[in-house]
Amino acid sequence: MFRPRPNLTDAERAGLAEAFSRAVREIPSIRRARIGDRVTHGRPYEALMTTHYSHAAILEFDDIAGLRAYLEHPAHEAVGRLFFEAFEEALMYDFAMDEGPAAVSSLANLP
Repeated sequence: MFRPRPNLTDAERAGLAEAFSRAVREIPSIRRARIGDRVTHGRPYEALMTTHYSHAAILEFDDIAGLRAYLEHPAHEAVGRLFFEAFEEALMYDFAMDEGPAAVSSLANLP
């Protein structure tokens, strides 16, 4: 999740978009890439958020090895540098995700 700098220029936006597009094209371990704007609709939990992040980017990989290949790829270095220059604030995490019933049953094992 991230919030771009308010003074981000059109050229900086275009450069970031091109670097991201290049990474998605050139790094074979990326299985899915999604970017979107935050949606708000008046739910009570929205007021509980202490920081507003206007955008999210989600990259999906088959496994941890695919994530590592992405992180070590030169195209990632370029997009990472531009991303850090473009954001005002951001959160970045890597997660190993389960799917379907296994994912739901994992909730019972929360610490």
